[in-house]
Amino acid sequence: MKTDQPLLQGVIRLFAAAALIAGASGDAMAQSFPTRPVRMIVPYPAGGGTDIISRTVAQKLGEKWGQQVIVDNRAGANGIIGTDLAAKSKPDGYTLVVVIATQAINPALYPKIPYNSETDFAPVSLMAQYPFILTTHPSVPAKSVREFIALAKKRPGELSYASSGNGSGPHLGFELFKSIASINVVHIPYKGAGPANTELISGQVQAFFNNILAGRPHIQSGRLRVLGITADKRWSKLPAVPTFMESGLQGYNLVGWYGLWAPTATPDEYLARIQREVAVAVRDPSIVRRLDEQGIEALGFGARELAQATVEEYELNRRLAPRLQGGP
Repeated sequence: MKTDQPLLQGVIRLFAAAALIAGASGDAMAQSFPTRPVRMIVPYPAGGGTDIISRTVAQKLGEKWGQQVIVDNRAGANGIIGTDLAAKSKPDGYTLVVVIATQAINPALYPKIPYNSETDFAPVSLMAQYPFILTTHPSVPAKSVREFIALAKKRPGELSYASSGNGSGPHLGFELFKSIASINVVHIPYKGAGPANTELISGQVQAFFNNILAGRPHIQSGRLRVLGITADKRWSKLPAVPTFMESGLQGYNLVGWYGLWAPTATPDEYLARIQREVAVAVRDPSIVRRLDEQGIEALGFGARELAQATVEEYELNRRLAPRLQGGP
């Protein structure tokens, strides 16, 4: 990936250096780790997709290590509160933090966040990814992405869409959709996917970029309609739902992801072991099946892949920041 932005170059250099971690050398220090419980900070509420995959991985790691991996939900401020707690934790391998794609938007939206994503963390693993689905209230007279675009152009500023909060994945995804499709749909932010779905089902808003886990039950019950999926391929559990690119939006491919960071200066030997065993946990066939049922694709990639995903996400968010802040 080529870039002229010094910030992005710095992120790449930093993450690349952190990614050059030790291999499976049988180092005595790494093999003895951990000797006590490990804390996995989740900067989001319990019950959501981030919490689900975190607890799934934590359970597997705990079984492997013979030590409890404690999931610590510290929600608030678009992930900033929990991430800041992790940044200020001792870099001894016993504190990890789960990050999602939209946390890369924080430096673009909030110039005074209390930690530095470039220098305060080392990437560990790109665990999984997931698409969004465009869902609408059944009263909306559009049964495809193309028809929704045509409707929005016919009624500019009259339709509204929900998000799970300013700077969230659904917010980012819909603003990117608006930009590519050249449509005007009003943003209504809520405090989480639950309230957003409730308002969509009641007809207070017309559309929402749902995740599959939250949206599928309402689609099956007929309370919501699904028009398209944001990934570059269809999902096996909703095979009739076309991708946005199939719907005419060339270049639209948006997926969220789940990653794992550790405080910078965490010993390389520990980072290496955590990364290897997270990959084994995520790729376990039972876990792959469980995540697939929830619309999540297991990856189990390493630090380099997470570094690259973070850089790409930040670049996208930087370009969209004026729209996310209410600009043109």
